Amino acid sequence: MRATLNRILLALVGLILLIAGLAVLVGSLDLQRRWGFTLPSWWPFTGPKDVLLTARDRTRYRGDGWWWPTVLGVLGAVVLAALWWLLAQSRSHRLRQLRIDSGDGQGAVLRGRALEDVLVAETQELDGVDRADAILTGTRTAPRARLTLGLAPHAAPDSVISRLDTDILQRAGASAGLPHLPAEARLRAVKHRATRVS
Repeated sequence: MRATLNRILLALVGLILLIAGLAVLVGSLDLQRRWGFTLPSWWPFTGPKDVLLTARDRTRYRGDGWWWPTVLGVLGAVVLAALWWLLAQSRSHRLRQLRIDSGDGQGAVLRGRALEDVLVAETQELDGVDRADAILTGTRTAPRARLTLGLAPHAAPDSVISRLDTDILQRAGASAGLPHLPAEARLRAVKHRATRVS
């Protein structure tokens, strides 16, 4: 979800910057006169000496009581949204440790990265899996696995999922002392070069 939101935000910012840059470029290079085309009446720059905001536009609302609170409110909202976005980038939902019942009343702690590495190594050994990635989410006592599998062209997805469920996830859950390890698997086809037949 976060990656999709980041892509949408970056696409919108890029589109706005591209349109603003083209508007400035067309006006500053006087392209409409050189290339012989006309611009709409609302176009902000029509010549090299045009400015974005005239002195009248810049000072029009200064005397009104609502102007400065509105400007400061909008700028504050932009700063808060930027800070929220920055904090959202640094926050990780990855599970760092798992609590394991060792039977002695003390318990043990298993690194989440270690279990992820085991899941990746065993999943990549399955026939038809070209590459794999695993992330543990959830809580220390109730983890969930999120797997992304890159399938080779000859892979049988139903066989891969069946072996993943019956072999790998059950073994990983049992080794971590869990009754079961819920998982979500996303299957993707791995791009490959076409082979030449002679």
